Amino acid sequence: MDRDRRPPRSASHITTLVHQRIEAGGERLWRLSDFRDLPISAVVQALSRLAQRGEIERLSKGLYYRPRKTAFGKSKPNPAQIRTLVPKNSTVFPSGIAAANLLGFTTQNAARSEVATNALSLPRKLVGDDTVIHARRPEAWSGLSETDAALLDFLRRSGRTSGMSPDNTVRRLLSLFSEKDRFERLLKIADTEPPRVRAMLGAIGEQLSPGMPALEHLRSSLNPVSRFDFGLLSSLPRARKWQAKEPAP
Repeated sequence: MDRDRRPPRSASHITTLVHQRIEAGGERLWRLSDFRDLPISAVVQALSRLAQRGEIERLSKGLYYRPRKTAFGKSKPNPAQIRTLVPKNSTVFPSGIAAANLLGFTTQNAARSEVATNALSLPRKLVGDDTVIHARRPEAWSGLSETDAALLDFLRRSGRTSGMSPDNTVRRLLSLFSEKDRFERLLKIADTEPPRVRAMLGAIGEQLSPGMPALEHLRSSLNPVSRFDFGLLSSLPRARKWQAKEPAP
């Protein structure tokens, strides 16, 4: 029989096909677009039935997760899969202790996960009810690497997520910023960051490349009478020159 003249498949047949694909796929996320060769309305109904039977979990509209059984109950989606859920040109990065851990400032693991994203929100069923979500990061973050974004997150927290001494924290920070073209990359998007972060970038840049012309633009973007809390990063040699508050005695 000509393929285009095949009789329409029943709803139960579609459910069987969807179920077979999900079973064969193992633990993973499923979108409606994964079944584009099948009638969309029938796929929606099939996924709904499978979710009601507990074989898959509905995370958000049109998004499902096929878990696997573990000794601690059903598995949860891998955090790396969060990146596939946000809108185009949006990204998700580790934040807080996780960012400091990635950068080598601490070996500590936070009791509660934290992520930063330039999306408006993230599905709670995926990231977990206890995860702290820092949404609406600048659109400029969408082009950053995980490490570059973690560095900006670290600066936004004034280095307070570091497990090192102030001096060792500054040494590690300068080492990270001295890696090929990193400071220049972040300097290009500095205007999208809060004034305190711009001031810290200025102190870092002047330590790494004194007299860099681009630093003058950074300085002119700061209110000259403002003073900024550099926190643990007050140990930066040029901190006071870049309007850091005097550290508390």
